[in-house]
Amino acid sequence: MGGRRSLRPSPYLVFGTLFWVLMSAAAWRVPICCDFGQHAAVVERLRADLFNPAHPMAAAPGDGSAYYSPYAVLQGLFAKVTGLAGWQVVKLSGPVNLLVLLTGLGRFVKTLTPNRWAPLLALVCMVLLWGTKMAWWSGYLGLMSMTGHLPFPSTFAIGLTFWAWALTARLARDGGSPLSYAGLGALCGLILLVHPVSATAAAIGVAALVLGRARRIAPGWALTVAVAGLLVLAWPYYSVFSLAGDSSMDAMHRKLYTALPERLWLALPGLFALAARWRRDRRDPLVLMFVLGGLTVAYGWVSGHYIYGRVIQLTMMSLQFALAIELTGPRPWTWGRRVLAAACGAGIALSFFSVQAGAVVPRALDPVGFDQPPRWPSYSWAARHIAPGEVVLTDSSQALRSLPGYGPNLVAPPWPDSSMAETDRARRKEEVARYLTPGSTPAERAAIVQRYGVRWLLLTPEQRMPREAVVVAWGPRTGEVLARVR
Repeated sequence: MGGRRSLRPSPYLVFGTLFWVLMSAAAWRVPICCDFGQHAAVVERLRADLFNPAHPMAAAPGDGSAYYSPYAVLQGLFAKVTGLAGWQVVKLSGPVNLLVLLTGLGRFVKTLTPNRWAPLLALVCMVLLWGTKMAWWSGYLGLMSMTGHLPFPSTFAIGLTFWAWALTARLARDGGSPLSYAGLGALCGLILLVHPVSATAAAIGVAALVLGRARRIAPGWALTVAVAGLLVLAWPYYSVFSLAGDSSMDAMHRKLYTALPERLWLALPGLFALAARWRRDRRDPLVLMFVLGGLTVAYGWVSGHYIYGRVIQLTMMSLQFALAIELTGPRPWTWGRRVLAAACGAGIALSFFSVQAGAVVPRALDPVGFDQPPRWPSYSWAARHIAPGEVVLTDSSQALRSLPGYGPNLVAPPWPDSSMAETDRARRKEEVARYLTPGSTPAERAAIVQRYGVRWLLLTPEQRMPREAVVVAWGPRTGEVLARVR
């Protein structure tokens, strides 16, 4: 009788399911904004041509684009089979990504502690223990940030990372069959292909678990590395190795290093939990994750490769999970532990009411005016006139980031992409600016239209309408003008 497993659902299963329902609904109600259009555009290009997709946002070849990952190809195949639009497939990906994330988190935390409440508190800390200034970035798992970024590949990759860490912890502790080591290699290779930046954090975690848990380095780890490498080499859409040394994404990630104390300070009690773990075990995996992650973030700042700031999420999780495990452990409730619990509770409450509440409290039910997720205007009014693949010339910031998600192409993509040289993208931006300059001549504009196959203009109300354009529609919220080029 004593060995029989309880049929009662765990607290994490009950409240995790409620969280899945709540956050899936919260993410669904957030309009298309920010990077959403980019990911929807990727699905649109794959739906149009699964084996040879064009550039995600421009009428140009897409060979070598890192956006064409196994995750995106699966989305494109789903769109092709169902007939759904790219933006619809990305929206539907949110609940799936969250399911992978929650199950992986629960599995990983169980490798660190047998306590039934630890995974639930780890989840609460992960989504709330941040700071009093919003951290809105793909891959950041604060409650507010999740509403906008739940459908993105970064969330799926972090979920896979938790599963990889759970398997690594088991293999490091107990060993396993060659198939288990090969499975871990396949999982790590998949993470690298889906989201190369998240793979850095995943690799740090795997290394920390092996160093912290393994009594010896078993031959199976070589099989893990070999399988991961073979999977990455075999992927036909792009080469991960071509991204090494690419600095085109660094400038846009510099903002990750701004206002760090305000964005992160509520997780500082986790330092005391990490210190307690280090006193008990000098090779504690969470301590090693924190140290290795912190060094990586520092390297990003010192070297100017600011993209490594994305590893801040891993560094935060080390603090958050250590705090959750420390507070649910079987040790006596000393005064220090009580202070730690009070600091954790106060931090959760302060974070929720100062930054995160608007993620789950609709404005109609909001009694105090919490900050809400961004509510960008929809560009469906323009997309209904533009056929998929037709080229639009615009310098409107929100249109540049949203419109390709409905199928149109741009003259100048707003983001770097490994399938287009940065010099080419810069030249395209210059030509868009030249076309829209009031002093441009009809001959100059005609040359740009012919060079890029421009069919449409999307202009702000302040911009001059060229004589060769015919107005077709107006944006209901922004007053922007859609015009066809004759």
